[in-house]
Amino acid sequence: MAKKPPSTPTVDSARKGAVAPVAAARAAGSEAVTPKKRTSPAKFFSEVRQEARKITWTSRKETWITTVMVFIMVVVACAFFYIVDGGLGFAVNSLINIGR
Repeated sequence: MAKKPPSTPTVDSARKGAVAPVAAARAAGSEAVTPKKRTSPAKFFSEVRQEARKITWTSRKETWITTVMVFIMVVVACAFFYIVDGGLGFAVNSLINIGR
């Protein structure tokens, strides 16, 4: 049993060689393709509020613990870079002073 070849998509006359989106979707097998309708601003903000209600917010305790951990890591990073910078500075100064 031979397969029926897909219908050829139409070419948008404004753009030579470009396939019209609706025709391309129909050629891909989508039957009911309609352009999206515009949403009113009131409906948009209503949907935004619905999505915002789905967010899981952290508790005050979780936020405090995370903040303290960030500050601890900043102090550790500062100490590390201070030590490395001091060591490299000492090494470079030693190399420079050897030649004198």
